[in-house]
Amino acid sequence: MSLMLLFRLAVFCLGAALAALTFYSAVKTFVLPRAAPDLVVRVVFRTLRRLFNFLTGRMQTYVERDAIMAFFAPTSLMALLPAWLVLVSLGYAGMYWALDGGSLYEAFVLSGSSLLTLGFSHRDGLLVTSLSFTEAVLGLMMVAILIAYLPTIYAAFSRREAAVSLLEVRAGSPPSAVEMLLRYQRLHGLNRLGELWPQWELWFTEVEESHTSLAALVFFRSPKPEHSWVTAAGAVLDAAALTNAVVGIPHDMQADLTLRAGYLALRTIADLFNVRYDPRPKPDDPISVSREEFEAACAQLAAQDVPLKADRDQAWRDFAGWRVNYDRVLVALAYITMAPPAPWSSDRPRPGPSPLDIRAKLRRRRQ
Repeated sequence: MSLMLLFRLAVFCLGAALAALTFYSAVKTFVLPRAAPDLVVRVVFRTLRRLFNFLTGRMQTYVERDAIMAFFAPTSLMALLPAWLVLVSLGYAGMYWALDGGSLYEAFVLSGSSLLTLGFSHRDGLLVTSLSFTEAVLGLMMVAILIAYLPTIYAAFSRREAAVSLLEVRAGSPPSAVEMLLRYQRLHGLNRLGELWPQWELWFTEVEESHTSLAALVFFRSPKPEHSWVTAAGAVLDAAALTNAVVGIPHDMQADLTLRAGYLALRTIADLFNVRYDPRPKPDDPISVSREEFEAACAQLAAQDVPLKADRDQAWRDFAGWRVNYDRVLVALAYITMAPPAPWSSDRPRPGPSPLDIRAKLRRRRQ
């Protein structure tokens, strides 16, 4: 077997692998109902994110930055299709060149004509003709996948944003856990808080499923600049944690379930972005909310006659014990999504090394 024949065989195999992996990327992104990070998606989103970061860096106000970032997710999503088509076209061009023996330009033209079903270029021969048919089918399937799943994406977005918008009535804008407790005290009575937790437990479950199987949803921004699914999640989790730790009402197990559903959902979404966190944190691990901020929140509640537990030290330990489960991933997601300013979530500094990183560094020093 000649060296040129071996080279053409290798090019054919590489082209087939590129086309197959590209189609696999499209299936993983839109069809596979689970989290499956993909290299093509990561490259497209990161490349466009750098461009959008450059554009937003020139803006003076958050509203201006939000107006630009609103286009990031839709633009990145639509850019996936041409990226996939280019990769498929390159893969098939390599296969055509290996089979037909013509020039690379002719192979590329044939690939583009077949992929886009234009039909202005063709070659005789059973193998080449059959290959062009498979490329045309593959291109149509990839276009159909994107078109078919756009309604699914926007349906999930609509369900998410309905709860985020309703939260403005209960927790203010931007949402605040303290404001939520104060409004319930004034309007409904704290005994009605139990009606809220099952709704948000379901919301967290739906967000976890939709934002991992369709990761682009993470970056879809709310219709109002001051709204964000991340800050809404943080406000609800902090409200549940404060209720359990501080508020002097009978303990509601549903608040515990909502907290657990919430931090598990945020952790699962954070895994898509390789956010480092301790899955089994210690109750006394540091959190981004200080004791002084906690005391100020308690003072606000007490000033509005919210019943508080007497042992403030134990209340702080209980609150921190809940918050440590979601503190790092909440702040990281707020940073990643460029969320609007909100108390105890997007107003925190960018998270530094995780407790796991610090402990590993200490172990290396001891060794």
